Amino acid sequence: MNYYKEKQYIAKVDRKGNVLGKIEKWKAHKKGVLHKAFTIIIQYKNMYILQHRKHPVFDGVLDLSCSSHQVFVKGKLQSTEDAALLALKREWEITEKDIVGKIKVEKPIYYKAKDRISGFTEHEMCEQVFVNVKEIPAPNFAYAYGVSLVSKEDLKKKRIFTSLAPWAKKTAVLLNLGKQISSS
Repeated sequence: MNYYKEKQYIAKVDRKGNVLGKIEKWKAHKKGVLHKAFTIIIQYKNMYILQHRKHPVFDGVLDLSCSSHQVFVKGKLQSTEDAALLALKREWEITEKDIVGKIKVEKPIYYKAKDRISGFTEHEMCEQVFVNVKEIPAPNFAYAYGVSLVSKEDLKKKRIFTSLAPWAKKTAVLLNLGKQISSS
């Protein structure tokens, strides 16, 4: 079954990240409802892995390194770590044995951005998940057009920075990995 067609319920939240209830994933994106999400920043040594995103929303942008949502399973919201491990397996074939050290979850960033092509809106409190890997992973081409391995300095280059997904730009600026560009 196509993952993007699965009916999933995600957490509606307020600006403090408090869960207010659940909402069907695509309904949240169609109506621009604020919800919980996460971005996984995969690092290999001192490099960052960018996913050339293949997705119904914000297709073709660069992501740091994949993004998804914690979903309700049997009425209970997944932990960020559990959801991240599933996303890593689905989009990168990365399992716990491929990870160096522990998964680190940082506080969420807030953003709202409308995709001009799909018309959907990403309106999220997005937790930042850091993962270090032993080897450079190959992307699952159902979710990516390709992959790039970049340094912190590369992320600051306008050509790369302006190609990042809106949430990846915010993450890069927040983490001092990139710079704010006036056109973004």
